[in-house]
Amino acid sequence: MGFRLFFAFFHLLFFCLFPVLGYAGAEDLQSYIVQLHPHEATASSGDAGEAVFASKMHWHLSFLEKSVTWEREKRPSSRLLYSYHTVFDGFAAQLTEEEAAALRELPGVASVRADRRVELHTTYSYRFLGLDFCPTGAWARSGYGGGTIIGVLDTGVWPENPSFDDRGMPPVPARWQGVCQGGEHFNATNCNRKLIGARFYSKGHRANYPSNPSDAVSLMEYVSPRDAHGHGTHTASTAAGAAVAGASVLGVGAGDARGVAPAAHVAAYKVCWFNGCYSSDILAGMDDAVRDGVDVLSLSLGGFPIPLFEDSIAIGSFRATTRGVSVVCAAGNNGPSPSSVANEAPWVITVGAATLDRRFPAYVRLGNGRILYGESMFPGKVDLKNGGKELELVYAASGTREEMYCIKGALSAATVAGKMVVCDRGITGRADKGEAVKQAGGAAMILANSEINQEEDSVDVHVLPSTLIGYREAVELKNYISSTRRPVARIVFGGTRIGRARAPAVALFSARGPSLTNPSVLKPDVVAPGVNIIAAWPGNLGPSGLEGDARRSDFTVLSGTSMACPHVSGIAALIRSAHPSWSPAMVRSAIMTTADVTDRQGKPIIDGNGGKADAYAMGAGHVNPARAVDPGLVYDIDPADYVTHLCNLGYTHMEIFKITHAGVNCTAVLERNAGFSLNYPSISVAFRTNTTSAVLQRTVTNVGTPNSTYTAQVAAPHGVRVRVSPATLTFSEFGEKKSFRVTVAAPSPAPRDSAEGYLVWKQSGGQGKRRVRSPIAVTWVVE
Repeated sequence: MGFRLFFAFFHLLFFCLFPVLGYAGAEDLQSYIVQLHPHEATASSGDAGEAVFASKMHWHLSFLEKSVTWEREKRPSSRLLYSYHTVFDGFAAQLTEEEAAALRELPGVASVRADRRVELHTTYSYRFLGLDFCPTGAWARSGYGGGTIIGVLDTGVWPENPSFDDRGMPPVPARWQGVCQGGEHFNATNCNRKLIGARFYSKGHRANYPSNPSDAVSLMEYVSPRDAHGHGTHTASTAAGAAVAGASVLGVGAGDARGVAPAAHVAAYKVCWFNGCYSSDILAGMDDAVRDGVDVLSLSLGGFPIPLFEDSIAIGSFRATTRGVSVVCAAGNNGPSPSSVANEAPWVITVGAATLDRRFPAYVRLGNGRILYGESMFPGKVDLKNGGKELELVYAASGTREEMYCIKGALSAATVAGKMVVCDRGITGRADKGEAVKQAGGAAMILANSEINQEEDSVDVHVLPSTLIGYREAVELKNYISSTRRPVARIVFGGTRIGRARAPAVALFSARGPSLTNPSVLKPDVVAPGVNIIAAWPGNLGPSGLEGDARRSDFTVLSGTSMACPHVSGIAALIRSAHPSWSPAMVRSAIMTTADVTDRQGKPIIDGNGGKADAYAMGAGHVNPARAVDPGLVYDIDPADYVTHLCNLGYTHMEIFKITHAGVNCTAVLERNAGFSLNYPSISVAFRTNTTSAVLQRTVTNVGTPNSTYTAQVAAPHGVRVRVSPATLTFSEFGEKKSFRVTVAAPSPAPRDSAEGYLVWKQSGGQGKRRVRSPIAVTWVVE
């Protein structure tokens, strides 16, 4: 999610515009998601299965009738929130704990779980990705993504933004079944050939919030698909925004804005509100999106890693994948902690965040002559010689915690008026701190990274002259303040600089593997631009996202894996446009096996902490769309193989049913698939106690030139032996499949916690220069 919005969700109380269903005992109700056995008749108990009812909704209501003691004037429909049909078999309803317990005991009910809240996890990024107008480039080969539809599940959309202008767009695809749902300040005329559909889902949200909160805030929320706070507008335009000449954020970062797939269509599904996103609303959005006809689902939201059978996004995306929809999800912003990656399901594309080589320097020139590097998107005058006005520095080193973090209301005007205030990063949003300083009369702000933030440089469009400095610089600044009788400084804004920074680098905040629930699949899959991304912004908000910001801009800057996710959604749309018959697994394989592991200087991609990024930080590497549309070989996966994989992991019959909505006999499945390993594009081995070797089988499909030969090149992880057999693959036809085995052997005891290497299939001779790369990650699991 974008960091600014992350703090807004945790520190703002949402003013609920919706009435909660009113009846006695409403305060005891909470929303639940109920999963059913879709075709299971229960005649032995006197009940009937789905087939005897007029519709699925009637079937769903029958369960409520059996489990709830109704007041005379109430009906089951008053408690029903959603009736799901496409990606999930079941419904969402408001229930008491006792009613939920009663439902669990009914025949035909697979699970009843409480609704879960998750959080929301450019003018240049398309150029950084190598997308240009070359006749042999990814845009030309894919028709700019024309004909594909990207469904964005987020906070809605601001349709008037120029990024959603439909001039030059082709007609809406005939297969499209979606709608442009009306509501507050939104109607059917807001959709066009670019924004072809929009819906909103609020029932889960309103079921979990009171009707008249005592501490309401004045932030506006639209009861419609209209975006009230920008996250959804930003992500949708990043994926498929139209070309906008001269785009900038109040003059900073100027350039031509384009989405990654500028000819693709967009459908917006508003499932997130100021208080977050509820699983019941997300499932409803996915349910409609797949039925509407999207090709790609983009979800810049999630939480912490949880078991797949409890994860509504994983469950909904499985059905979407079986119907041919590519699902792209944000990895989360809980890095750099190990095993923090979310959205771990092997059928989705999980995306981490990386930097661009664009910087917005805003130096701090101290009174002693020292210059500290910082960054800012405050639209200050560029004056590298003199900088801004020299101001006295103030930092509450011996003050309260609230003063050090510049919490609103904690700063004394007598102390900070007319001065440059140093604020520690944390607790509240970065832009909120600038507003707090301004409200107290401060003239400027230096935002100081803490040790946990290191040199991470997510910038903001602050409401007063400000800059963000790294942890090393923060230590020097505070030492200067504490050792000087009257410390002073000035901020020198340096404009926009491109090409001078080493990039890409993995963002420090980007969530890391190995996967907590499934270490046999490497996650995240890839990284993509996610730091200081400029994209579309709604007209009701200033570029800082603060309520009191009266400035207006069609674009602003955000950072997070939320911003990385739609870049990959756009690439998936390009691939689908170039290869419409490809499965979601083939699309993911093309993105992963063509990813870069070196930066623009030809050096290994670095991590946010300054060291070399490993596979648990960047997955297969940084996306390269120009190569992804022509990968040479792909690793395909039949949806049934995911079921076998879950059996291999030891999932129970009921746990697998909760994910796949289908019964399975794992004993029989594993007998038929002895030695099975999921045909994943990356290779991940988790050695447990007394296990020192593993044999994995992979199958590749030739999607390049006929009569081609590929030779294996292996760099084994440190202390590990890797053998590939056969070491040469020769294809005579397009679409031909070839299998090979990878034997991984490791010493005992374990030499370290993890190690990594790679396997590259390199095309031989004059047939081309395709390289199909798979990272090899080995972990030793302590049991």
